[in-house]
Amino acid sequence: MKFKPKKLMICLAIPLAVGGLAALLSMSGMRAFDELQKPALTPPGWVFPVVWTALYLMMGLASYLVPESRRPQEDIEAALTVYACQLAVNFFWPILFFRLELYLFAFFWLVALWVMVIATLAYFHKLCKTAGALIIPYLLWVTFAGYLNFGVYLLNE
Repeated sequence: MKFKPKKLMICLAIPLAVGGLAALLSMSGMRAFDELQKPALTPPGWVFPVVWTALYLMMGLASYLVPESRRPQEDIEAALTVYACQLAVNFFWPILFFRLELYLFAFFWLVALWVMVIATLAYFHKLCKTAGALIIPYLLWVTFAGYLNFGVYLLNE
């Protein structure tokens, strides 16, 4: 595999931009989040941007590795399409949760995201085991986010 730094930078920038824009659009609601009752195990606020940045970087690296896997083009395109769809669903969750405060709807949205992350992991793993492995922390975090999201709903409705 030949290293392609420009392609890697683009692959890293896409999920970072998606997450950054979602955070920017959700910022006003994040302040109200501080006032909510939260479930046990809720980490301090500074943890979220650190973890999400790391996850977006891992997603970007995984999306770089998939086309470099030299697998059939239709398989690569299918994997990247699922990846793009889950990234779009990911974009809307903080808006639903923080800005619109639709906690129960956001939880079900997160369940849909969770399913899409599993699909992304499966597609990526089929093409490149390293790319699939890079998605596992994202799946774990989305699972944890589901616990937090549902807990916020139960404690504040």
